[in-house]
Amino acid sequence: MKLNDNTAVLLLHCPDKPGILAAVTEFINQHSGNILYLDQYVNREEKVFFMRVKWDLDTFQIPKEKIQDYFQTLLASRFDMHFRLYFSDAKPRMAIFVSKMPHCLYDLLSRYAAGEWHVDIPLIISNHPDMEPVAKRFGIEYYYFPVNKDNKAEQEAKELELLKSKGITFCVLARYMQILSPEFINHYPDRIINIHHSFLPAFMGAKPYHAAHERGVKIIGATSHYVTTDLDAGPIIEQDVTRISHVDTVDVLIHKGRDLEKIVLSRAVEKHIERKTLTYKNRTVVFQ
Repeated sequence: MKLNDNTAVLLLHCPDKPGILAAVTEFINQHSGNILYLDQYVNREEKVFFMRVKWDLDTFQIPKEKIQDYFQTLLASRFDMHFRLYFSDAKPRMAIFVSKMPHCLYDLLSRYAAGEWHVDIPLIISNHPDMEPVAKRFGIEYYYFPVNKDNKAEQEAKELELLKSKGITFCVLARYMQILSPEFINHYPDRIINIHHSFLPAFMGAKPYHAAHERGVKIIGATSHYVTTDLDAGPIIEQDVTRISHVDTVDVLIHKGRDLEKIVLSRAVEKHIERKTLTYKNRTVVFQ
């Protein structure tokens, strides 16, 4: 997304029926909007229509602050649509959660510093002090919240208060080794992104790569998904794999696995920032 564009993105889903595509495009065209991107998908089994459309607002006749109301009245009510409307000048605000492993954090911050993403990162939260030098290197505020079973609820309440004060719109768990409570997750539905190795649930525990090496696996991977109250089972955004062989040591597996983790997480974050993901039940539609 260009930083100086003036566009809107509409994501929607509704029961499938004739005329939806025509109605949405006519709504934009009739009010002098220039469509820049349009993609649609129909889930034939459940008869649900999904759509993403992006259009230029420079000549659009409906004032920006009234577009949502107009769309709700003219189309959403008529087609029983669930929709979200985003504007390019409303930059997403991302909070990163991290523990002790730096590989995903460095990758996210490097892309951010390079200007690859249309996003703000006001803060990093951690349950350990180890990554504070990294945050300082990138000029980002670092907040240390030590968490244990006795203070978890209290610390999460403080974290939520901090996120609210900073206007955070979504969170990224960059190998944050804490399970978030349902109360925390419910504050950010479909707005918390996690990364894990794709051995789950086959090789659970503290040393999944060691267990995979003992089994002689031939493929390792990584999965990035939205966090739900069902542990590591939320809607998947991005996945990737790489092949390994009997000659690869545990250290090689860990290196390849972590490389995949940071790439897959960054791809997922980018899709979220660009408003290309739409969740339905426990699945995602990821537009190109």
